[in-house]
Amino acid sequence: MRTSRACLLSAALLVYAGFASAYDGEVEKKVFELASYTTVGGAAIPNVRVGWESYGKLNADRSNAILITHFFSGNSHAAGKYKPSDAAPGYWDAIIGAGKPIDTDKYFVLSSDTLVNLNTKDPNTTTTGPATINPATGKPWGMAFPIVTIRDFVNVQKALVESLGIRKLHAVIGASMGSLQAMEWGVAYPDMVDRVVPVIGTAEVNAFTIGWLDVWAAPIRLDPRWNKGDYYGKDEPIDGLALALKTVTIHAGHFGWADAAFGRKWAAADRDPVKSWDNQFMIVDVLDKAGQARAKASDANSFLYLVRANQLFTAGHGNSLEQSLAAIKAKVLFVPAESDLIFPPGDSTRAVDMLRRAGKSASAVTITGNRGHLDGVVGIGRVGEPIRQFLGQ
Repeated sequence: MRTSRACLLSAALLVYAGFASAYDGEVEKKVFELASYTTVGGAAIPNVRVGWESYGKLNADRSNAILITHFFSGNSHAAGKYKPSDAAPGYWDAIIGAGKPIDTDKYFVLSSDTLVNLNTKDPNTTTTGPATINPATGKPWGMAFPIVTIRDFVNVQKALVESLGIRKLHAVIGASMGSLQAMEWGVAYPDMVDRVVPVIGTAEVNAFTIGWLDVWAAPIRLDPRWNKGDYYGKDEPIDGLALALKTVTIHAGHFGWADAAFGRKWAAADRDPVKSWDNQFMIVDVLDKAGQARAKASDANSFLYLVRANQLFTAGHGNSLEQSLAAIKAKVLFVPAESDLIFPPGDSTRAVDMLRRAGKSASAVTITGNRGHLDGVVGIGRVGEPIRQFLGQ
C-alpha cells in the first residue's frame, strides 16, 4: 500500500525521484521582468515577472541554446536541485545534464515559468497572473486579469531569450502544455527555431479535449468559496481545486497502470466500502489526498486561466492548421506516449502527416509504457537516445 501511495502522490505533485544522478551543480532561480506586455487579445499587463533557470553555458556565438517549456501543473524546474538536500531533482533530470541526451556539456538549456503559473505558493515559482497585485487597484487581479494564450507564454519567453542575446534556438522541447508552446514557437517564430520536439502533445487541441478541460475546471467553479474568483484574503476554494487536481491526475494516468498499482484494494484492510460511505478504495483515497496536498501550493484562478489557454490552442491562431504548419521551418520530432488518454498518439501521427504533406521534416518516436500521459515525464528516459540523435542532426 505504501508503494502505491507514494507512486500516485509523486505523480500528482509531478515531482519524480529515482532518476540518474542530478544535473551537476546547484541550480539558481532567476527572475525576468517586462515593464509591460500586451497580450494577443490586446490587453496590457504591467510589471510582468517570470522565473527562469538554466543549465550549462552559452557559447561565444550564442548558438547552443535549448529552451524547455513546461507542462500544465509544472514550472521551470526541469533539472538539477536548488540545494543538495532537495528531495528530488527537476522533472526531466533523466535527460538534462552532462552526458545526458540534452547534454549540458554541449548545450545551454533554459526554462521559464509561464504566465498564470499554477504554483503561486511555491517560493521557487515566479509568475504574473490572477493572484498578482494589480497596480491600478492595489488588490489581486482575480478574474479581471486578461485571458492569455499559449502564444502569450511564448512571446514572454521570446523576450527572455532575446534579453540574453540569443537570436536563434537550437531547439524548443516541451511536454504536454509545453509541447503546445514548442509547436507555437515553430509556427510563430520560424526563423528563430531549428528543431521542435513536442512530447505528449498535439498541433491543435480538439473538441473532445476542450470538453475534458472544462471538466477539469468545473469543481473550482462549483465551489462556493471560489466566489467568481474573488477569494484572495478569504477562505480559498481548496475543495474545488483539490477535486480539479484529482481529476487531472486520473486523466493523466491509464487504466493499465491503475489496475497494476491498486487493483480493487481498499484504502484500509479493515474498512470495507460496502459497510460505510467513509470507507474508500485505495485509488480513491490516494487521489483525494494527492489532490488536497497539491491544492495547498496552487491557485484556483490560475488553474482556470491555464485551462482556457489550453482550450484556445491551435498552432498559429488565425490561419487553418495546415497553413500554420506550413510556416514551420524547423525539423520536428513528435514524442507521443502509447497509453496517453489526453493527447493520444494519433494526434502526433496526424500532425506528422500534415507536416510531411507540406514538405517539412517531421517524424515521431513513441514512449512505451502504461503510465498514460505521465509517461512523457516519468518515462522520458526511454526515448533519450532518439532525442539525442535528433538534436545532433
